[in-house]
Amino acid sequence: MRTFYNIYVICGFAAIGGGLFGFDISSMSGVLGTSAYTNYFGVQGSSEASYRQGGITASMPFGSLLGALCSSFIADRYSRKVAIQIASLFWIAGSILQTAANGLPLLIIGRFISGICVGIASSVVPVYQAEIAPKEIRGRVVSLQQWAITWGILLQYFIQYGASFVDGGADNRMQGTAAFRIPWGIQIFPALVLAIGMMFFPHSPRWLGAQDRWEEAINVLAKLHGGGDMNHPKVLAEYQEIEEALRFERVEAKSDFRALLQPSIFKRVILGISIQMWSQLSGVNVLMYYVVYVMEAAGIGDALLAASIQYILNVLLTLPAILYLDQWGRRPSLLVGSFFMMALLFILGALEGIYGHSFYTDSGPMSNVTWILEGNDNVSRAIVALSYLFVCVFAVTWGPTSWTYPAEIFPNQVRAKAVSLATASNWAWNCVLAFAVPPLLWTINWRMYFLFGAFNGLAFIHMFLTAPETKGKTLEEMNEVFESGRPAWKRGPKGSRLDVLQQQIAEGNLKVRTKLILPLFQSKN
Repeated sequence: MRTFYNIYVICGFAAIGGGLFGFDISSMSGVLGTSAYTNYFGVQGSSEASYRQGGITASMPFGSLLGALCSSFIADRYSRKVAIQIASLFWIAGSILQTAANGLPLLIIGRFISGICVGIASSVVPVYQAEIAPKEIRGRVVSLQQWAITWGILLQYFIQYGASFVDGGADNRMQGTAAFRIPWGIQIFPALVLAIGMMFFPHSPRWLGAQDRWEEAINVLAKLHGGGDMNHPKVLAEYQEIEEALRFERVEAKSDFRALLQPSIFKRVILGISIQMWSQLSGVNVLMYYVVYVMEAAGIGDALLAASIQYILNVLLTLPAILYLDQWGRRPSLLVGSFFMMALLFILGALEGIYGHSFYTDSGPMSNVTWILEGNDNVSRAIVALSYLFVCVFAVTWGPTSWTYPAEIFPNQVRAKAVSLATASNWAWNCVLAFAVPPLLWTINWRMYFLFGAFNGLAFIHMFLTAPETKGKTLEEMNEVFESGRPAWKRGPKGSRLDVLQQQIAEGNLKVRTKLILPLFQSKN
């Protein structure tokens, strides 16, 4: 069977797992405004219905929380690659149940099972990408995860938008269930492609090394970073870095969850968990899961169409981060993003509060809106523009960085476990928000923007004090980054130990003896 070793192809294909995450995020937003969905599942016109909708939406992130917590066991035992394939099978099963749902229970069970897939994939895919990629482009290729998420959101939303015209359109009270069954059925196919396609890509060389499968590990490193040459200085330098780190971690017994409690690791665990928490508390998922409600409250005529523009911007504005995250760094992205999202949410809340008024109807798509703007087109346009701008800021900054940073800061032996906890934090808060936002929109409406704006302010302070820069460092150098004693806001030394090792090997000043029954590897002089 042919195996592909192009780094961009490997990491881009694995990012389809992120695309499934995106399908999850918009799997509700496009059907919320259809009569078929609101009538069939009884989620309109009351506070009780808002809690019911919150429960439906939250069932998937609740499954994702479970999947994230289980992901490290699968990834460490069966490999990162196999874990992604297992996740795909959960998605297929869950999507089938959602498509066939004949009531609330089956819908919730299907979303829960699909959520298990998303939890595993969102934990393992960034780890796999980070362990495959060289340090120079690690931020770029791990950011492909976020870009795939935005594509998943966009594609699923437009599939749902197209299906909303079935049987006379979203406003027809007699609209048939095809309006939501078609998009939920189509989402099976990306997972099928992912499950089959991962057979044609290599295992992570760091996972192979942890299993003492060094011959395979060096062969993969050579194919990835040395054009197939096992004697390439970069390959030998990477091998030495990985082998020394694994040997030290084994001596220190850093291989189980108890290792996460060691002070040097625990502070990184808290940082990874916090980054995923602040990512959710930024308020972006309010504008992803429930953007239709936001647009309806702003007095926009075609809320579904207006919401679609947001998803296009989300895709486009993730590209600058993919291209330049390794140049401008992780820390500036976190700080700049938090500050501007805070400012935008405060302005949004103020405009809604000043120019809006309470509103109630017990039927139709507008039945879940309790605060609306009417008769002021300029303010309505400003609120929509600010919503778009907020999503753009998130897409450029926190979106990619919140996946890249936790995937790269942990030692190899505990990486999958630590990232699973960080991702579990994402899904725990995702679950809380998915359930809580409809009641919040119903009860405190515009004040909710101030709440999430305050969360962004706290995130800014937290990241300033605790998040050091990691760009340009290998995964094996993160111990030095976090244990140097330097405050997070002070720059560390430039360059990487790997570059020095590579130069010494290339000049013939350093010889590397591998664990293989092969001749001594050294550079060709």
